[in-house]
Amino acid sequence: MTDTTAFEAAAFRRLVAHLQQRTDVQNIDLMIQAGFCRNCLSTWYEEAAAAAGTPIGKDAAREAIYGMPFPDWKAKYQPEATPEQLAAFEAARRAHP
Repeated sequence: MTDTTAFEAAAFRRLVAHLQQRTDVQNIDLMIQAGFCRNCLSTWYEEAAAAAGTPIGKDAAREAIYGMPFPDWKAKYQPEATPEQLAAFEAARRAHP
């Protein structure tokens, strides 16, 4: 049987790098289209670290995913959501509870 952990880790690192490069893609748009965002991914990362016996905390998990402290990323790349984005988010949330 093949141990897929290395493959999964490589794919995860590539996803994180891709999301760090695509600063034009807003978290709310990810939530609307995919049902998860960078914050979700950082929460999963934090939970996995804790389950492995290495709690890292929310800020460290977010920095691992964003590639910088979250407040810095938010200030540089995350504008306020538009009314259209908020409406689409709410519709997506209702469609996929």
